[in-house]
Amino acid sequence: YSFGATVSIPLWTETWQPDSFYAKIAQNRSIGLHTLCLLDIKVKEQSEENILRGVQKYEEPRFMTIKVCVEQLLAIEREKKQNVYDEQTKCVGLARVGSKTQQIVYATMNELLSIDFGAPLHS
Repeated sequence: YSFGATVSIPLWTETWQPDSFYAKIAQNRSIGLHTLCLLDIKVKEQSEENILRGVQKYEEPRFMTIKVCVEQLLAIEREKKQNVYDEQTKCVGLARVGSKTQQIVYATMNELLSIDFGAPLHS
């Protein structure tokens, strides 16, 4: 397999929805390369409110799921309309790779939205 640049997909917030990785995905696809998407993990993170108050309280760990990643990717494509991918684009969803409960699924982006990949970590 031929892989291009790897990208990290961050969990969005209400006020922060970056999409800089979209250009790398587009570039990889334009030259026929696959893209490995690393999904965000939030461990030992503080809320904006606690940072502003100077409170050393950490949020519960959060791990991006394949479903959330696909939803965000499709939202970016709907906004940018560059036809880099769509709901019928085939992808591979990976969960807990290397463990006894690993899951590997090849499906369209739309199909991946309805698959339960179980516990983290996903890619």
